[in-house]
Parts: sequence; structure tokens; C-alpha cells
Amino acid sequence: MTIAALRRGAIVFAGLFLFWQLLAAANTIPAFLLPSPAAVALAIRDNFSYLAYHTMITVTEIGCGLVAGVLLGASLALLMIFSPRLQRWLMPLVLTSQAIPVFALAPLLVLWFGFGMSAKVVMAVLVIFFPVTSAFFDGLRRVDNGYLDLARTMGATSAAQLRHVRLMAALPAFGSGLRMAAAVAPIGAIIGEWVGSAEGLGFVMLNANARMQSDLCFAALFVLVLMTVALWSGTDWLLRRLIRWSPEN
Repeated sequence: MTIAALRRGAIVFAGLFLFWQLLAAANTIPAFLLPSPAAVALAIRDNFSYLAYHTMITVTEIGCGLVAGVLLGASLALLMIFSPRLQRWLMPLVLTSQAIPVFALAPLLVLWFGFGMSAKVVMAVLVIFFPVTSAFFDGLRRVDNGYLDLARTMGATSAAQLRHVRLMAALPAFGSGLRMAAAVAPIGAIIGEWVGSAEGLGFVMLNANARMQSDLCFAALFVLVLMTVALWSGTDWLLRRLIRWSPEN
């Protein structure tokens, strides 16, 4: 992320905070519905250790789900690109997994995997793997046939064609899918925590909402937003350095 992009992001966030502060100062919305930014900042300070503990739980769930989802998505894309027959069987399953609302699956996953971390990781995988599979598969099948013909003429094996031609050409598309996965990764974990959990930022939000502690609920939401922005920015930074030759760079 460039300095200009950081500057624009800071301006946007500053504008949102200013608008939020003006709404809170106008007293048109009760404080228990919309606490002021100062009240949220105090909630973060007073509950720092509490929020830090539950943040680490959510970060662990998101990290495990992201790794597993990316590996699953990339593997499915490779299987479908090398086996058209397998593609015809797998693609309907992949599409069906996204046609079912995540909220509908969450109670079943909690029932099957329990209230621990496993259900949240599986939920995150279900949200993550589709953009990775779709983007990577699209990149693999759009490789210039001229490059593949040249590789075959030079005697390259199928493995060499995959490593030196197909994967290199598909990396920018894979990077796009990975950025999307980083942006949506927290959704699965948070939904899983909302359905059934005793830990994590989703649990903090539900618990604070039940106790009418809107400042703490907003504090957890603010931490979640910062975590998501940091995850996406870190992923984007890493991809820009790994795929320097990509046209978008």
C-alpha cells in the first residue's frame, strides 16, 4: 500500500469519525444506541486486557481458516484445471457451497464440531475458499497457449509447464483471490462466534449487546475493523513484493 493510499484512507477514516462525533454531539440518538468516539476509546482503555485476549482468539481462528481455505481453494483449482472430467463434478459442489447462506450452516457446524475453535475455522474456510478457487482457476485456464506451445516444443514436462508457465501466469489472479479472502476471512469466524462461542470478538459483541454496553460493543467492532484492514494491507504488501512483475505493480 502506497503512502498516497494510506493518506487517502486516513482522510476517509477521519471524515467518518468526525461525522460520528457530530451525530453523538447532536444528542438525536441515545448514547446507549450510538456512543461517542470518546466513550468507545474509554471502553478500549478500560477493557484493554479483556479485548486483547478475545482478539487473539479471533485472530487465531481467522489465521487457521485463511491458511486452510487458501490451501483448499488452490488445490481444487489445480485439480479442476488438470482434469476436465473432475471439473464437471467439482464445480457444482463448489457453487452449491456458496448458494447456501452462511448463517444457515453456522448452527449445524457448531452442532457437528462443538463450541470450540474448530467450528469457527471451518466456517472461515467455507467463506474463504471460493474466491481463491474461482480466481486461481480462472487464472490457470487463461494462460496464453503460445507460452504452453513453446514449453512443449522445448521438451518441458507437464510438471515443468505447471511450475514455469501456468503458475507464473496465474499468480496475479491468485493474488486477487487472496486479497478477497483476506477481506472476507473475519466474516466466517465472527458468524461462528455469534452462533455459539464463549470466546472471541463476536462473543464480546453479543455479550456487550445483551448487557446494553454499546460502548464495549463498538470497541470490539472497532478492533475487528482494524484487524481486517491490517490483514488486507499485509496481504497486499506481501503480494506486491512477491509478484513484482505483475502489470498492476
